Amino acid sequence: MRIVTWAIRLLVFVLLVAFGAKNAEPVTLRFYFDLSIQTPLILALFGAFAAGALFGVLSLLGRVLRQRREISFLRRKSAAVEPAPAATPPML
Repeated sequence: MRIVTWAIRLLVFVLLVAFGAKNAEPVTLRFYFDLSIQTPLILALFGAFAAGALFGVLSLLGRVLRQRREISFLRRKSAAVEPAPAATPPML
């Protein structure tokens, strides 16, 4: 299974490198107030992808932290209500 995983990773890496090599032409990114940056197209694409991934993770962070707090609260509540089960002797 590890070989398949590494083969897929290698394939994705090779495809991304080939994609980057084909999209190396410079593009101009224009911002407000007449600001502009000239960068290779591949850097602009990967930058937009990275920004989208970051915003996606940040948007889920609040929900994950809230769920962790709720799980911790429920575990403490469960431990207070029910004592831990005693070890039972094996049946013969």
